[in-house]
Amino acid sequence: MEATDKTFAGSIPEIYQRFFVPLIFDTYARDLAGRLAQAGPKDVLETAAGTGVLTRAIEQLLPPPARIVSTDLNPAMLDYAKTLSAQNGRVEWRQADAMALPFPDQSFDAVACQFGAMFFPDKLAGFRETLRLLRPGGQFFFNVWGKIADNEFADIVTEELAAVFPDDPPRFMARTPHGYHDAEQVRQHLNAAGFGTVSIEVVDRTSKAASPRDAAIAYCQGSPLRNEIIARDATRLEEATQRTAEALARRFGTGAIEGRIRAIVFTAAR
Repeated sequence: MEATDKTFAGSIPEIYQRFFVPLIFDTYARDLAGRLAQAGPKDVLETAAGTGVLTRAIEQLLPPPARIVSTDLNPAMLDYAKTLSAQNGRVEWRQADAMALPFPDQSFDAVACQFGAMFFPDKLAGFRETLRLLRPGGQFFFNVWGKIADNEFADIVTEELAAVFPDDPPRFMARTPHGYHDAEQVRQHLNAAGFGTVSIEVVDRTSKAASPRDAAIAYCQGSPLRNEIIARDATRLEEATQRTAEALARRFGTGAIEGRIRAIVFTAAR
């Protein structure tokens, strides 16, 4: 994994929330929060919370007095998440690395992580750290993206950027968000970390954007893909965004667009 894959800073948090969250994250946050709420946990930890889309969905579905602790590695993302919070005292926001969490053993009934496991530099170590924090009978709810070919917008954006930068194609989307899509491999990592029963479900949804331009901004400017584009030529960020918008328009039309997205949802029991 490139060092910039985990860098969500500068203008990325705001653009991520405005364009990317409604594009692909909202629908899966509601799905994952619903699964967690059915278990009725009293103490919940979220890792890799980003701008808090899953945090807010959990808060809406999980009634008081359930406690929610929401963490992220990136202070900029967490600071932005706090601005969107209801500020009712139900959520405790903490900057923390999912690989080394600052909580005692068996502190939580449930741990949730939306599209964060792909960023763990050591998947097995990350899962062991999650297991450490769960009480007996506790559950780990998380999802990962399916392979990039099953996520149409991401696939087209990646292909077009390869044409923009043919000598050094930006591969962030394929390498990291869509780089941990083998469900059986994930199951093996969970079992090796010490989890018992693991359930797996493929969940297909439709990604919707008001325009190809909105989708292009989400990917090219609201994710670490922006860092890769700038590293190649900072003066070409707008060109890269426009080229991907044109590629999306050729495939899906110039008005509101829709594309297939696929995630894999895991529930692992301690």
